[in-house]
Amino acid sequence: MAKEFLTKAELVSYIAKKAGLKKADAEKALEAFIEAVKDSLGKGKGVRLIGFGTFMVRERKARKGRNPRTGKTITIPATKVPVFKFSASLKGLVSGKK
Repeated sequence: MAKEFLTKAELVSYIAKKAGLKKADAEKALEAFIEAVKDSLGKGKGVRLIGFGTFMVRERKARKGRNPRTGKTITIPATKVPVFKFSASLKGLVSGKK
């Protein structure tokens, strides 16, 4: 499992090189993308990028849990969580299958 991460600065440099942009412009583009995804998810709407994946909001139902300190049963409230579902092509790329 990969334990190394591409930093935001490295990603900006990569985008700038691939797109032929200045780093400042690449950073603005990345920030705009992040804001667009946040704004869309905040409104309960997903973002689908064909060939990459889908950002979406999923609702978790309320459920029973246990306080590990006391052992007492508690109710964990329903909540909304952001999720990312990989496209088949991205899954294949990562797993080494095509």
